[in-house]
Amino acid sequence: MHPKARIHADPSLEMDQFDRLPDSLILLILNKLADVRSLGRCLAVSKRFNVLAPLVHDIYIKIDRVVTVDGDSDEALNSSTPKPRNLFSHFLKLMAFTLLKPFHHLRGPNGGSKPLFPQLSHHSPAQVLRNFTHVRNLRIELPAGDVGTEEGVLLKWRAEFGSTLQNCVILGGTRVSPKSGSSEQEASSEDNGSIPESFYTNGGLKLRVVWTISSLIAASTRHYLLRPIIKDHPTLMSLVLTDADGQGTLFMGAEQLKEFRENQLAASASSNRTQVPASNMKLRYAPYLDLPEGMGLQGATLVAIKPSPEGCSGSIHTSRKETDAFVSGAFDGPFKVAAKALMKRRTYLLEMNGF
Repeated sequence: MHPKARIHADPSLEMDQFDRLPDSLILLILNKLADVRSLGRCLAVSKRFNVLAPLVHDIYIKIDRVVTVDGDSDEALNSSTPKPRNLFSHFLKLMAFTLLKPFHHLRGPNGGSKPLFPQLSHHSPAQVLRNFTHVRNLRIELPAGDVGTEEGVLLKWRAEFGSTLQNCVILGGTRVSPKSGSSEQEASSEDNGSIPESFYTNGGLKLRVVWTISSLIAASTRHYLLRPIIKDHPTLMSLVLTDADGQGTLFMGAEQLKEFRENQLAASASSNRTQVPASNMKLRYAPYLDLPEGMGLQGATLVAIKPSPEGCSGSIHTSRKETDAFVSGAFDGPFKVAAKALMKRRTYLLEMNGF
């Protein structure tokens, strides 16, 4: 009888090839991942991931649901969902419950029934982000814009904040539609470079005031709610808060974040948002603008807002050239073309009290 042959495992195959990858390369991959839900799951993969995932520099948070406070049910948020009257409570519900849901059932890398984040449903987004200690670039996306508009109406805004508003630009139009010869001829017939008299008599100016105030309230509410995140993450160099509709974007760069930490935030006395300082506004208007891709914009309006000298104490001062660069670069694609075209139009100066 022949002795049984023994099969010996190749020692090189017993080593986990993934363990041979350096930590720096894994961190590079995790930074490309960015999504906070996926990073939260990575924490539970292994001890090594549990140590490395909190060290990522780039994090992206997409909020796509509203979950009730008692946790019994949740409701998908879409464009048909009515906008709540209280922007603060609406935004807080989004941040505090839907963001945390994917983390609630995670287990530790050693197994067992103990959750990685115990009672996470009662934690705030700032507490979730505390697990990530080296965040430099944070991007948060809401499921929809804050300002309700009628179908076909264009409204976009971009704002820069430090401890208070530094710059804001609003692009609006009463209708975006395929180019129409009749609409273009009608608009060009009354376009002499100035705002027509009908703009004041048919509610056009009032509508632009509503757009401006609503956009500033949305921006200052978003800014106010970011306080604990900025406080807990001194490594932050860039913070963007936008929405899936692409309606509004709040941006804070390294200088703005530094100024935010060094100065006291002025809260509005009437609601949970940052106070908007007294500001100067430049309004530009065109009855009709040609846009790329065969589109046209009726009632095109550009409003550039900058705190007045008496309203910008403690904030970063920017030159006119820097402000113009901010306005012209605030939007992408055809809307960037519209903004640049409107910047060549006649400027109307307005003043606004703080609120």
